[in-house]
Amino acid sequence: MKREVKSAVDFLSNILKAANLGNDQQIASFNSTLQMLLTNKFESHWFPEKPCKGSGYRCIRINHNMDPLIMQAGVFSGLNKLRMCSTLPRELTMWVDPEDVSYRIGENGSIGILYDAESESELQQQTQESSQSTHQQTDMDSINKNYQSCKEQLMSVSKENNINQLKQLAAFVYS
Repeated sequence: MKREVKSAVDFLSNILKAANLGNDQQIASFNSTLQMLLTNKFESHWFPEKPCKGSGYRCIRINHNMDPLIMQAGVFSGLNKLRMCSTLPRELTMWVDPEDVSYRIGENGSIGILYDAESESELQQQTQESSQSTHQQTDMDSINKNYQSCKEQLMSVSKENNINQLKQLAAFVYS
């Protein structure tokens, strides 16, 4: 539940931050307060095995009236109520469900996804594969650094070195 609530609250916090509604400390306070309030509210209405159960209870709604928990977090954090009401969309619906957080701005707006556990899992897998690929590339780079081409070997044999080294290298190149 923490990831879902965090993604919903981060969305709202980013809107307030982008509008310079408060200083960094106030926005951070709003974020942590709202996360706590929503987590407490949703705790007894969170059913990962049946994500739709309790969905209406977990809906965050601004419909020309501010959602009471958003207002409470804003007031507690010292944000201006009027500016907060004018900054956040007048019509906003957010659904915070197990493994999915989505929102809609306006009554007829399209639905956007803030958090999708399946996509996050795919992204983590891609990141892990990319990391492994980078690690393999690093290994190849270190092998290539240790490997000298024939030309590099020839150039590293100085005139003071034994002429036998030069002959061995020439024999190797010829073969």
